[in-house]
Amino acid sequence: MKKFFVIAILVMIGGLAKASYILIPMDEQQSNHLKAYGFTYWVLEKEIEVDWLLNYKGGGFMLKYYQQFENELIVRGISYKVISDADANTIYSTLSSPSSNTDVMKLEKAPKVAVYSPKSKQPWDDAVTLVLTYAEIPYDVIFDEDVMTEKLPEYDWLHLHHEDFTGQYGKFYRYKNMPWYIEQQAEFESTARKFGFNKVSHLKLAVVKKIRDYIGGGGFIFAMCSATDTFDIALAADGVDICQTVFDGDPMDPRAQQKLNFDNTLAFKDFILNKNYMDYEFSNIDNQYSERRVREENDYFNLFEFSAKWDPIPTMLTQNHTRVIKGFYGQTTSYKTNLVKSDVVVLGETKSLKEVKYIHGVFGKGFWTFYGGHDPEDYQHLVGEEPTDLNLHPNSPGYRLILNNILFPAAKKKKRKT
Repeated sequence: MKKFFVIAILVMIGGLAKASYILIPMDEQQSNHLKAYGFTYWVLEKEIEVDWLLNYKGGGFMLKYYQQFENELIVRGISYKVISDADANTIYSTLSSPSSNTDVMKLEKAPKVAVYSPKSKQPWDDAVTLVLTYAEIPYDVIFDEDVMTEKLPEYDWLHLHHEDFTGQYGKFYRYKNMPWYIEQQAEFESTARKFGFNKVSHLKLAVVKKIRDYIGGGGFIFAMCSATDTFDIALAADGVDICQTVFDGDPMDPRAQQKLNFDNTLAFKDFILNKNYMDYEFSNIDNQYSERRVREENDYFNLFEFSAKWDPIPTMLTQNHTRVIKGFYGQTTSYKTNLVKSDVVVLGETKSLKEVKYIHGVFGKGFWTFYGGHDPEDYQHLVGEEPTDLNLHPNSPGYRLILNNILFPAAKKKKRKT
């Protein structure tokens, strides 16, 4: 009887040893890449650390085994593997090898997330809020009034999507009689007056400057679509009227182009303003539809591969199960290569079209990332079109790039054992 008891204990201990870690692959073996990010965020909320395995199994995750975590993975439909402590140590040893372009980034704390979006309903959907909701990552919606009343420091990560920071109401003047346009214009003008501005463009510039200061103080921003180029255009046009009469009641400065200051911008240089108020384009930064000359079936961009040990930040931002990503349009689709500043890190490009799609940079103590296009799984999203159902795209590599940015603020380089 005593011998049987000892054997039972040894079996139990052996079972525990074999179940020391959970490995979540993020390569082709993963059944739901997007939910895996949400699970990782959920674990971080419980103040449990997660290791991000850079360039290993598509940027997989590894964490200590708990039955609660395994149950949650099953409920969310996420592929995983329970491995022993010895197997985990073997993986860590492989990742730390000088001959391997891999590394471990420790994720320590769930970042507090804010999405910059107007309170009024818009006739388009935000890819970021779609994927955050699908992945079950919590976020707050904030807008101009929140920014102006210094709410930004409460957040670790800020997202900007399909916004016009130039005060031209998205250059959707052809929709001026639509209820959503009228409501948005009234909302913006009311907020501008509340903070002592006589023009929406002045309010938006003040907002942009506060966001820039937020980055400089150590914040992280991620922007998509028109929020990317209009952010820089507003900074370059500080003190210059670039709005036509239909937007602000007085003429555009005839020397506006000559007065732009590209030293103020984060990403772009030497761009030319689009003065046509009936045209959706703000400048020539965007590689426009008429210029790209590519069919949907041939529209792709390529992710760069970085050194995990020497360039961990761009490595984190480009983790994926493929290096070739489907292209997609937006009001701002991509950026002309020659208009991107030399100190900007290009994360993804289509060299044949002379355009970059995914870029990153440092400002002060913080970081920014710009991603061209509107919806990674809707090639040409139209005004009023139904939102994308991410249940149909659980392994979307284009959406994965968004979620890489969500986890980025939680990262801290893991110290190797000596």
